[in-house]
Amino acid sequence: MNETKTAGTRAAVLLGFKDEDLIQELGYDEDVDFDLREDLEDFTGGELLDEEDQEVVDAVLLWWRDGDGDLVDALVDSLTTLDEKGVVWVLTPKAGREGHVPPADLQEAAPTAGLKLTTTAAVSSEWAATRLVTTKF
Repeated sequence: MNETKTAGTRAAVLLGFKDEDLIQELGYDEDVDFDLREDLEDFTGGELLDEEDQEVVDAVLLWWRDGDGDLVDALVDSLTTLDEKGVVWVLTPKAGREGHVPPADLQEAAPTAGLKLTTTAAVSSEWAATRLVTTKF
């Protein structure tokens, strides 16, 4: 793979991040995409915050696999420190990979958690990302 990435092909850009965005990471495990994490930290100029951080964040990155528990609960928890205009990116293993989560599971869980799906992006060879935003009442 070419080490030089243009701004248009960087996962951080595809996900809509910008310099100095605060991103909280939930669901971290040894199977996460470390290149993606590094790209996000490089691009935003800061480390990803962990589950213990209580700062208000611009985005939440939720790594989610089949068998991780209750998706609605995880989505509700992801809103705890999220800025009112922030986004939640749910990263799930792509189809055919261990832990794959059917898109219907996200479509079903999001409204119950007060979120709606907007877009999806292929952010790595193993992971797909789904963008969720809070619903406005």
